[in-house]
Amino acid sequence: MSVYTTIEHDELVDFLRRFSLGELIDFAGISAGIENTNYFVTTTAGEYVLTIFEELTAEELPFFLDLMAFLAEHGVPSAHPLADREGRYLQAFKGKPAALVQRLRGHNIEQPDRTQCAAIGDALGTMHRQIAGFTGRRPNPRGAAWRRDTAARVLPRLAEDEAALLRAELEFESRFRLEDLPRGVIHADLFRDNALFEGEELTGIIDFYYACEDALLYDLAVTVNDWCTTDDGGLDDARVMAMVEAYARQRPFTALEVGAWAVELRAAALRFWLSRLQDKLFPRDGAITHIKDPTHFQRILAHHVARHDHLDHVARVTPGA
Repeated sequence: MSVYTTIEHDELVDFLRRFSLGELIDFAGISAGIENTNYFVTTTAGEYVLTIFEELTAEELPFFLDLMAFLAEHGVPSAHPLADREGRYLQAFKGKPAALVQRLRGHNIEQPDRTQCAAIGDALGTMHRQIAGFTGRRPNPRGAAWRRDTAARVLPRLAEDEAALLRAELEFESRFRLEDLPRGVIHADLFRDNALFEGEELTGIIDFYYACEDALLYDLAVTVNDWCTTDDGGLDDARVMAMVEAYARQRPFTALEVGAWAVELRAAALRFWLSRLQDKLFPRDGAITHIKDPTHFQRILAHHVARHDHLDHVARVTPGA
């Protein structure tokens, strides 16, 4: 969500004529994130977020916009995309695909507590339970094949200890076939900056533009790795259990998932270590850039490797495990 595409006042006024949103009052670029261009937009009718897509194509975007609408209409707190006067969610702005969505109330949480982790677990479990009714499909573009390809790209630029960890983890991951785990459409990027709270109340989940089909357990692992980690890369068991227990009340775990939990935690850490390495080593140009520190997920991965046999949070809430 760095600003790669700059816009002018008159351009935005012209764009907004497609909607019934009154007059433009103000707009401002959003600097957090790295993939798309985002602006807060305020009109006489309300507050919105304009996203200009820098990588996704117009052919790919109906999946995401339809998903957001589906979830907002099925009990998941999320931003509903706005249709223009002709009923279309997908737009074009400055030659790029774009969309306007509701701006949700609330703010990001830097240091989540157990109650907030439980709220996220409950919402993610609800999403995974409801998603069976969604007909859209999209393979994970950052799955195992992407991890192997990206590792090959970054390995020549890594220090010896980093390269050793990466090679060992790729070899570990190659031992497992996880296709039999329960699957569906997942958020795939439910970090703290993609959720909004007012106090202990979760007011919204945002940024579904990494959503794809994959193991539901992997989605929970991605979320735990961000919401429940300590400064040294370890896990805060109290926060993990709050999230996992709340999730399981909405969608209980299968026996296969119990056995795969530690593997998915490691796969989720590897995915974001690699993506941050790629962003750091091969940066894109942008008017505002926000490159996140890859060593954060390197520490998380190393901690998971060292404590693999103790990562049993899912088992602790599964009867008969």
